[in-house]
Amino acid sequence: MRMSAPLAACALAAASALALASCTTSSSGTTSDDDVIRFATLPLTDDPSVETPVDAMQELLEQETGMQVEITDVPNYSAVIEAIRAGHEDIGIMSGFPSALAVNTGEVDSLVAWPGTDEPVSTCLVLDDSPLQSLADITPETTIAFADPASSSGFFMPTHMLHEAGLTAGEDFQELFSGGHDRSFIALQEGQADVACTSTIFPTMAGQGDPMFPFDEGETRSIGESIGMPISLTFLGSQSMSAEKREALLAAIPAVFSDENRDVLGLYMEAMPEGLEPIVEPDRELFQPFVDIAAIADVDISDLE
Repeated sequence: MRMSAPLAACALAAASALALASCTTSSSGTTSDDDVIRFATLPLTDDPSVETPVDAMQELLEQETGMQVEITDVPNYSAVIEAIRAGHEDIGIMSGFPSALAVNTGEVDSLVAWPGTDEPVSTCLVLDDSPLQSLADITPETTIAFADPASSSGFFMPTHMLHEAGLTAGEDFQELFSGGHDRSFIALQEGQADVACTSTIFPTMAGQGDPMFPFDEGETRSIGESIGMPISLTFLGSQSMSAEKREALLAAIPAVFSDENRDVLGLYMEAMPEGLEPIVEPDRELFQPFVDIAAIADVDISDLE
């Protein structure tokens, strides 16, 4: 079962028992809560005509766990973290920085994590005819679009990159939070932003007619790339889920999100490096580099409350 966006917004916005009671619907009259895995995801695209791998992911998880999987689309990374932290959702899939945000609360667990690589995570794009040739050309009048304040590739890593280039938001450039990677590209396309900082995955989609990256080859170019990340992706889990459900997920997640299912799961597998084994129940210390990188970029995630 997949919950609608208005239902998800209702359940998450208030973050209270009263809101949860008023917004949640039962998927089956005979299915207990312990038999349902509640999975919070971010929509891959705003285009309802585009096929996404959500249904395939749901089916594979149900096959591996033997439980019903209920997927809820939520608006942003912070909403996913809060939903899991409050016990409204059981799991969510996150990149490195929002995972560090969650783990550092001490109230959310990392169930399974995939190691990162030394390859750049983020790139800052301009239109091909832009006068900007490098980060050094950015001025206080330059508007840079970021996906989300809790996005690894769409905010934290490019912010670190810009910081290392001696650039500070509000002083050396203006920042625009678009609400999603695809929306950053729209802002760039329509002239609302001069630069769009995003994941290095998206430029590889050029010329494919994918609404997530609405450019042809040669229409954009990069003026800077970030460093890599120690953790590429994490499945976060609620500490309030049952032991049975947790054990089922610890076994199922690595089996489902494997190279064998890479083509079927599409974008969900893009950030998982091929040939690297996931880490089951990783230690909290593995997320410390994200805290260090954030500190360099003047973003403190170590004591989120």
